[in-house]
Formats: sequence, structure tokens, C-alpha cells
Amino acid sequence: MRAAVIFDVDGPLLDLTDAETEAFFAPFEETYGMSGLSRDWDSYRIRNDEEIFREIINGIPGAREAVFPQMLQRYLDKLCELPVMPIPGARDLLSALAAIDGLALGTATANFGAAAQSRLRRAGLWDFVAEWHCGAEGGGAKRDILGRAMTRLGVAPGRTVFIGDNPTDFEAAQVQGTGFIGFDRDPARRQRLRDAGAQTVTGDHTETLRLIRAFLAS
Repeated sequence: MRAAVIFDVDGPLLDLTDAETEAFFAPFEETYGMSGLSRDWDSYRIRNDEEIFREIINGIPGAREAVFPQMLQRYLDKLCELPVMPIPGARDLLSALAAIDGLALGTATANFGAAAQSRLRRAGLWDFVAEWHCGAEGGGAKRDILGRAMTRLGVAPGRTVFIGDNPTDFEAAQVQGTGFIGFDRDPARRQRLRDAGAQTVTGDHTETLRLIRAFLAS
């Protein structure tokens, strides 16, 4: 491998639907009656599914770490019942990148790895990123997840570009020394990336492919 493109999942590849968000919190509401849990991912101590699950469990009187696997499985079961929404152009983008010799494709997502895999598989995108898929397992912020992904890949940071939709993704790329392309279809969220300091931002995957090719040629 001479270079790598690493994707955040929600935003660049899949649209996180309201129903999928509700599925994440449903096990706690159904089992412990915990209504009113925040749906604002940034309101939790660390923006990482594993960390958020543990933060919620730690707030349940009498709950123990042993409930984690059963809560996770209930979430995964609910998720499998829901439709997925791939981002327009994501499959064509991945297909074009997969044809580039020496280019590795992977993910660095704060989703549970199994949850992201399930959703990507049903969207027809999983095979493109399966070999270098890195999820929330192990905890930590996005910079830590990206770091683990890069360690597995073994590609130099200067030959790696990370595609993300959140200022924490941009911060992760800065910490790890990779290139960064901000992607979001929402103009307001694109502006938020620019305000955070991201210089390369797009909302169309035809443009994403052009930007990646320019990065690889530099």
C-alpha cells in the first residue's frame, strides 16, 4: 500500500437517520425506563459509542458493567430492522477509489464496529472498506480511533487522507498528521467545518473524488 483513504461512516458514507439514533437509546429506555437521554452526541463526555454506553450505564443505580453486552446486542438487533440511507455518490466514489492501485480504503468511526458493519453491508458499501474497518471499540476520541486505524494500516500520515463531517474529525486529522477533506451535504455543517479551520470542504462526492486524486498526486 502506498496511500490510504480513511472514512468516517456517518456523514461521508451513510446518513444517520432519526430511527437509528432512537435505536441506540431504546435498550436503556425499555430496560431501565431512562427516558429523556440526550440525543446530542456532543453532550456526552466523549463522542464515541462505547464511551457513551458506559457513561449511561454508570448513571444507572445498581447497574454493573456486565449489562454492557446485553444492551449492545439489543441495540444491534433493533438496528438490523431499520433501513439504511447511503449518501448519494458514496458507492461510485468507493468504486473509483478501489480501482486505484496501491490505495487502501478503511474507516475510523465512533460507531460500534459491528453496528457500522451491519449498516454498511446493507447499503452495499461494506466490501470496499472491510479490510481496514476501525470502530469505537477501545474507546477514546476520534483522534484515538484514527490513530488506531493508521497503526493497523501502516501508511505514512502524509500519504493518508481522512474524510469526515465533524470538527472532531478535522481535529483528529491534525493530531495524526493526515490530510483532511470535510464532507457534508448540509451547507451549515460545511460552514462549521470551515469555521473549525478545515480548508478543503465539499458536499458532493464527485468533487470528493477529484480532491482525493489531487491529494494523491501531490
